[in-house]
Amino acid sequence: MRLSFTKCHGSGNDFPLIDARGLALADADWAVVARVLSDRAGPVGSDGLLLLAEGGGDQAFAQRMFNADGSEAGTCLNGLRCVARAGFEALGREAATIGLKAGTAEAARVADLAPGVYTVRTRAGPATTDPAAIGLRVAAPVIEARVPGLPSERAFTGVGMGNPHLISFVERIDEAELVALGSWCEAGPELLVDRANVSFVAERADGLFVRTFERGVGLTDACGSAMAAATQAAGLTGRVAFGREITVHNPGGLVRASAAGPDAPVTIAGNATFEWEGEITVDLAAETAHDLEITRRRDHEVTAWQALVTR
Repeated sequence: MRLSFTKCHGSGNDFPLIDARGLALADADWAVVARVLSDRAGPVGSDGLLLLAEGGGDQAFAQRMFNADGSEAGTCLNGLRCVARAGFEALGREAATIGLKAGTAEAARVADLAPGVYTVRTRAGPATTDPAAIGLRVAAPVIEARVPGLPSERAFTGVGMGNPHLISFVERIDEAELVALGSWCEAGPELLVDRANVSFVAERADGLFVRTFERGVGLTDACGSAMAAATQAAGLTGRVAFGREITVHNPGGLVRASAAGPDAPVTIAGNATFEWEGEITVDLAAETAHDLEITRRRDHEVTAWQALVTR
């Protein structure tokens, strides 16, 4: 099977993006495609797979996102900006309601974060602290408190953004500790219905710095829903006033974010950078990918993003 795709990223969270409208593949087959294209030792390498899918009703189009392990995510806000851009360009528009596995999101093209950095604003949620919605088997919402059964003495805030997040504010981010805790959650303990994304968050003068162990991926340079969840958690714990726009940093880059209030949507504006376009052959039975051909490079977009994050 020969597939065309765009290699893209939002805040350094990188993906092959396929226009899947009209492609009839079973979910199990898309899971295979995600695994072979995400393999960092393979010809592409990524944090997962994005699909531009058909919408319905008031949805102009939809996003599907498969993690690097082949599991399907409820949403991916860094990837959503890239899917939004692909949909905008395919349909000749600059705003849309986008279907997600868990709900919908509003997206619009806005002024560039910096010259040459294509920027999309998304509004997703509402964010929730309901343990049932997060998949956290505890009796009541967890807001800056120890989580019974979690092997950590740290205080966490549980936030649902269409997928489950555990957020802890720390003075210093210890990656070894984060990986150990994220790996424990990844193993599917009884405490969690379907694992969880775990983030350590440090406050900065202009906002937050977020480091995430992402469900189905591992330690990642960026996780859009984690940045949204961290912004919501900062509001819930009084660190950032609801309604205030802040800069949220991660190892892959930055976004601008604001949380409207408890159980309300979170707004994020960030890049949707298209790096190159290509074609590749995927053998579903053998679970291999080969014969990559890069058909178009967008070096000007890569350069514009690098100029922003290194300035």
